[in-house]
Order: sequence, then C-alpha cells, then structure tokens
Amino acid sequence: MDDDQKQRPESLLPYETWIEQALRHVVAQAIEHVAVQGLPGGHHFYITFRTGHPGVELPQRVRAQYPKEMTIVLQHQFWDLAFNRETQAIQVGLSFGGVPTKLVIPLDAVVEFADPHIRYGLRFQAAEPPPAEAAIGPRIAPAVVPGPADPEQPNETKDAEPGQVVSLDAFRRR
Repeated sequence: MDDDQKQRPESLLPYETWIEQALRHVVAQAIEHVAVQGLPGGHHFYITFRTGHPGVELPQRVRAQYPKEMTIVLQHQFWDLAFNRETQAIQVGLSFGGVPTKLVIPLDAVVEFADPHIRYGLRFQAAEPPPAEAAIGPRIAPAVVPGPADPEQPNETKDAEPGQVVSLDAFRRR
C-alpha cells in the first residue's frame, strides 16, 4: 500500500468538534456532581480558562494579573460551586488575596481541565462564539447579563491570538 491508500479521507462531518463539545460536558457533569456531593477522596480540579473570553466574570485586578489565561484549583477553599445549564457557565466562590470573590467561567472559555488525583486531563481549543448571523439554533447568552446578547457590544476576542488546534488523539485509549 502506498501513502495515499493509508490516509483516511477528510470527513464532511465535524466529528472532532462534536467530540470536543461532548468532553466539555464531561467537565460540566464533574462540576455538577461535586457541587452536590462534594469532592470525594483525594479528587481535586485544575481548571484553566481564557480570562478575556466573553462572559468571564472576575475582578479587574485579577484579570490584570492574568490577562490571557488563569488556572484555578478547586480543592480545599472554595464555595458556592455550581454549573448553570442555562448560561453554560461554571460559578464558584474563591478568595484572592483574602478577598472573597465569585467567578463565572463559561464552559467555552475553559481550555484545560484536570483531576490530578487520577491523572485525568482534558485540553480544549478555545471556543469562539459564532457571529450572530451565523448561529444556527438557540445560542446561550454569556453569563454576564441574562437575556439576549447585545450585538452592539465589541467582540473582546477580536485581537486575541489565533487558537491552536489540539489533537485529541493523546487522550484516546488504544
């Protein structure tokens, strides 16, 4: 067989996108479970997210410290953990420099999720919200304001670095 016969044909279906969306919901399910049951045993989460992603709510002083990405650890000192299905966002209370703060992190802003206790990790391509005219079906508005998204609001990710494509092959069992 030569190389042309070994290569898989390009798919006309977005399987990689569907897989990534499904794995993001694994994160949501983990958050929902821990919000109700608490962290069992030695489990704890590292969540890395884009701080400039639309809908991310965190204090400006923290955003200034972490202008692109930030990793939070959910292990000992956090409160009010929840996953809001309507806004598709993680909500959690954390303390920064002794100041209690509520964070809101849209699921699409998450770029990494890990549970080091069992050496489990996921890495995602940062999801970009589709333009309003290209959206098909219902679109969840960012968690900042309930209700329809404001089309007049500037797109904060316009000047962001282009996303890096991450292969999910490393996480598949063989």
